[in-house]
Amino acid sequence: MSVTNDIATDQRVLKVSDFLHRKGFDISIAGRKKPDSPAFEHAVFHIFRFKLWFHKGFLFYAAYNIRLFFFLLFRKFDLLVANDLDTLLPNYLVSRIKRVPLVYDTHEYFTGSTELMDRPMVRKTWVRIEKWIFPRLKHVFTVNQSIADLYEKEYGVKVRVVRNLPKRFLPANGLTRKDIDWPEDKKIVLMQGGAINIDRGAEELIHAMKPTYGIENVLLYFIGSGDVWEEIHELTKKLHLTQTVKFIPRMPYQKLMQYTALADLGVSIDKPVSPNYKYSLPNKLFDYIGAGVPVLASPLVEVKNIVKGYNVGDCIESHDPEHIAEKIRFMFSDQKRYNIWRENAKKAAAELCWENEETVLSEVYDKIRSAL
Repeated sequence: MSVTNDIATDQRVLKVSDFLHRKGFDISIAGRKKPDSPAFEHAVFHIFRFKLWFHKGFLFYAAYNIRLFFFLLFRKFDLLVANDLDTLLPNYLVSRIKRVPLVYDTHEYFTGSTELMDRPMVRKTWVRIEKWIFPRLKHVFTVNQSIADLYEKEYGVKVRVVRNLPKRFLPANGLTRKDIDWPEDKKIVLMQGGAINIDRGAEELIHAMKPTYGIENVLLYFIGSGDVWEEIHELTKKLHLTQTVKFIPRMPYQKLMQYTALADLGVSIDKPVSPNYKYSLPNKLFDYIGAGVPVLASPLVEVKNIVKGYNVGDCIESHDPEHIAEKIRFMFSDQKRYNIWRENAKKAAAELCWENEETVLSEVYDKIRSAL
């Protein structure tokens, strides 16, 4: 298994690895070690995290791909799994050299990401790599049907959908707000995620908490990290909102879900500024539902289908902070309606779970295993 992150917080890769381990595979995961990476060991998987001189941009991707190529070239294995386009090239080359099967798991519409849309020359490089390799792939997974349709239309390759749903959540016995220093007498609005980046709506959500917009007895918590983590800290100070907007650093997933279950409202308001965001299906949406928490979301195609289809919350109509504040007030204004959303979230969690997605993985990996 190959990733460009530090593995520790990549729940999809860890869940797929756990699935493969239960199928009888011996799993090695190759990622990277960043200066701020948490310590991470695993009792079952072999973990390799590369220390690189560069941590972003062209030099990072070049260094990582070269390192990964030689790492794979001199190891023995029966199967390669490339996660996202930024690991695909070395995996594809080594799979051809060693004549072993390759599975490609693309977690997003990579070439449609905001970062690449703003850098046409860099995007052109990734598009060339994708156009060369993708039509030659036999086993491809992605995270939702919209992205699968884009790839199938573009390359004529069958793409199977495995949504990045959480495992069935079992709350810890006795954990209360008092245990984590959250007030009992206020509503808790939560935005969580390891990638609270630009255009995720974090800035507008903070602005919505200004007293002039009329939200009362509500605290906003951010849990995680991301490209704008420091900026939203500073924005909170600038707007004098430190008493109502709080920040908690990223934490292990199981601990995070214990916090999530104690929130009153989960927020996922990514902006459709790029094809990747437009067709995304954020992990945090399912984490909220899995914890039985109603959702306030942006009306992205896949997101709206879940929120409205399961009636677990509502969608914003714009990212204007005043409108977001109005929606938050609306969601807490009718206890009966709120209780319906919460009950529906609990019911939906039984269906929207990783255990159900594993049946799609089995279709592919069982065939590969039988052919080895």
